[in-house]
Amino acid sequence: MLRGVNRVVIGVVGLVLVCAGALVLAPGAGLSVPSWWPYDGPSDVLLSAADRTRWRGEGWWWPTVIAVLAVTVVLALWWLLAQLRRSRLTEVLVDSGDGEGALLRARSLEGVLAKETESLEGVSHAHITLTGRRSTPQARVSLQLEPYASPGQALTSLTDEALAHARDSAGLEVLPAEVRLASGKHGARRVT
Repeated sequence: MLRGVNRVVIGVVGLVLVCAGALVLAPGAGLSVPSWWPYDGPSDVLLSAADRTRWRGEGWWWPTVIAVLAVTVVLALWWLLAQLRRSRLTEVLVDSGDGEGALLRARSLEGVLAKETESLEGVSHAHITLTGRRSTPQARVSLQLEPYASPGQALTSLTDEALAHARDSAGLEVLPAEVRLASGKHGARRVT
């Protein structure tokens, strides 16, 4: 979801910046512009002295400007922190019995879990992503089911077999999972 929001936000900001740049640069470059264009030529200013000082005497002006700028800064910082936060887990802490533990690459566990899930009856494709903390990972599972598969049976097999094996092999008490199911498409049968 974050990737989609990023694309929309970056696209909208880019479009606004390109339009604003074209609006200002066209007359500044001496290009002929239509009569409805807000700026006439290279000597025209973006904001006149009257426009710049119009609201200064109003009591609401400066609190509004400061509030808008503060909200903009907070949203920009939130967006930056959302970019830096990793949603995918890089390693899982495995209890090795010596009190220190061992680190297992999360991609390795994801790969093994995906292969075992794909070997289950009715599952054609599986995509696993581990999220959370390294001591308490969580799994995001996307399953592509065969057209004939029963979703309930596939979900039961996933939790009882593949997720249970991964939980036991990593020495985890629990391995919560969010599972998304999609049904496979099948072609029309030919009658001869």
